[in-house]
Amino acid sequence: MTAQDHPLIVKTIAWHDEAATEAFAQTLARKPAIGRALIELQGDLGTGKTTFARHLLRALGVAGRIKSPTYAVVEAYTLTESTLNIWHFDFYRFNDPREWEEAGFRDVFASPGLKLVEWPEKAASYLPQADLSIHLEMLPDESRAITLTAHSAAGAELLA
Repeated sequence: MTAQDHPLIVKTIAWHDEAATEAFAQTLARKPAIGRALIELQGDLGTGKTTFARHLLRALGVAGRIKSPTYAVVEAYTLTESTLNIWHFDFYRFNDPREWEEAGFRDVFASPGLKLVEWPEKAASYLPQADLSIHLEMLPDESRAITLTAHSAAGAELLA
């Protein structure tokens, strides 16, 4: 079954505080499909995309400082116990989607491992289809409304 054949699955949840964000990240980290997923993190500045990514990376076993990739564009991690490769991208500073191609990311996205992408819209159609999109919206009480959209079988596994 290809991503195009798979029906879209959409769920809406709430993260009332950072503990809820962390709990969701820990649950997601336990799913076998996480090791082969492309996850898009969408939302305005300050909605918690990087915070969620840090919680997920920590839950997967990344030790030490987890830097935001805002300036470097990408931070790479390899978990030696599981040989899982992880790339955390932040395309916020892209002015043109072609920068994705010029940066040589095609090979990274074709390789096995987890790819977390903040500001995916800045790379537009150059990015492969995400398995899971996580859209974060800040509410007036500072909780987050989260819309989860599975675009593939792997995405559906992550939401199961």
